[in-house]
Amino acid sequence: MVLDYSKWDSLELSDDSDIEVHPNVDKRSFIRAKQAQIHQQRDQRRHEIKTLKYERIINDGLLSRIDKLLESLKKHEDSSASPDEFIFTTIMEFASNPAEDQAPTPPEGVYTHAPEQPKFSQMLSSLVDQVKADIKDPKPENMFQAYIQGVNGHLEKIQGLQKELDAKLAQLEKEESSKITSDKLHEGFNQSHITKAAEKAKAAAKAKETSVELLNPGAASSMTKADDEGDDDDPADVEISPLAKKFAQLKPGDYKAYLQFISANPDIVAEKETDGLLVEAFNNQMKGNEEYARQCVHQGLLLQYCRSLGPDGIQLFFTRITTKDHRAATLFLNDVNDTYNRIKTRSAELNKNSSASDESGGVEQIQLHAVDPGTKITINIPAANSQDPVEIESRKLFDAFPADLQKALETESLDEVNKVLGRMSVEEAEVVVEQLGNGGMLSLEEGIVDATTAEGQKKLKELEAEGKEEVGEPGGDVTELD
Repeated sequence: MVLDYSKWDSLELSDDSDIEVHPNVDKRSFIRAKQAQIHQQRDQRRHEIKTLKYERIINDGLLSRIDKLLESLKKHEDSSASPDEFIFTTIMEFASNPAEDQAPTPPEGVYTHAPEQPKFSQMLSSLVDQVKADIKDPKPENMFQAYIQGVNGHLEKIQGLQKELDAKLAQLEKEESSKITSDKLHEGFNQSHITKAAEKAKAAAKAKETSVELLNPGAASSMTKADDEGDDDDPADVEISPLAKKFAQLKPGDYKAYLQFISANPDIVAEKETDGLLVEAFNNQMKGNEEYARQCVHQGLLLQYCRSLGPDGIQLFFTRITTKDHRAATLFLNDVNDTYNRIKTRSAELNKNSSASDESGGVEQIQLHAVDPGTKITINIPAANSQDPVEIESRKLFDAFPADLQKALETESLDEVNKVLGRMSVEEAEVVVEQLGNGGMLSLEEGIVDATTAEGQKKLKELEAEGKEEVGEPGGDVTELD
């Protein structure tokens, strides 16, 4: 049988016996230098592969947006309006969705020299600026056609670059796959058998279950639910900065002042400032400050659009949104309304849940009620100038009560006393009830029936009937027992 050793041809470096060097060159040093060179070339090749793959993704995203820009220009080619308006509107549509407008994050080690990858809308704006610069005639006969030709030229350049990139990437990947490295070594098949001793069956002991009966289970469940909701919506980690708060307090609709403020404070367009303004809007909407909440949403999205368009597009953005009936202004205001309505709906839901939990899931309370329907709890206030030692001690307890409880006791109304007890904690109310009992300020009295009225006579007959049922009817059957 003939053995095939061709797969080992891909090895870049074999053992020491296969290497012949000049007698004046140290063999071990030569091998180490050769190994270092191979590792360096391999790392460089892999880094280049990662870079080309990332560039291909960016180019694909840019090509799709250039196609949409060309489609918009061709669609309005016969329009009498300026092509700049349609170009700006198209770029605004891309920038209105920050998640899609943001370019993918480069892999580790790729484009480390660039502090921040530009957004697709910014790339498209730069491309349009190049097209404007390439138009030699300042006032061509057909401005739309000049723009279309210029954008088409850049489209063809990027497509040609993509073809070169794909060819180079295929060559590098082929070269990478042709080399055998330790990274590609893997275990093809492995099998092991382990004989385990049979485990003895163990009787499962029933765990003793302990259940706690709550006097007010609604309070615990509602508090837990409120805690859960608070964890989901707690914006404590994001706060509005003093600079953003000052920007939010500018006069509504004064876009000239907005532009001056942003120009004087370019750091205001940072993403954290937008987040702080939206959190401020949510907090004020919860408090009912609707006008200020809407203004915070407006200012936050204004900064978001300025950040997406870049420093060069801020001036043009303000020009478009301040133009009456311009599509850019409509897009921006619709975005503001949608965002504010979502905040308004969410805050209304949270306020509703909070009020419902306050009504139905209150804390445990101590209340005074007679157990027997035929009895009544009466309130006795000890006299202030009594000489009876017992009543003197009771008066001391009464004087030690809070003022609101003293007033409630003086009304001799059990409902008023219960209102005061309801505002106390359970422990405090229990002490007060015990002191009321020890001081003789609470007593139970049987109900008195007035037999001179029809209602009293009816009540009297009911009581007599109950007494006969308990004692037995006279003249009834008697059974003798031996």
